[in-house]
Amino acid sequence: MWRAFLETALLFLTPFVAYVAFQLLQRRWPFVAELWHGRVVTALTIAGLVCAIAGMVTLAFTWREQGAYVPAHVENGRLVPGAFR
Repeated sequence: MWRAFLETALLFLTPFVAYVAFQLLQRRWPFVAELWHGRVVTALTIAGLVCAIAGMVTLAFTWREQGAYVPAHVENGRLVPGAFR
């Protein structure tokens, strides 16, 4: 569960990190309020949402159903390791 949340959050933050990198490459300090006006924040938020949604859709289409997890158990005196079945 945490993995899906973190991957989605990282995909959402990708445009913001790219914008900061772009500002640094232009030799500007990226944490100045004038660089983060309404249009920039709106565009980055929309781009982040598109990235996050695209990542979730990709995950949904590439997910392989593994079945139910059967935990390790003892069968006829032998330990059977857990597995997806």
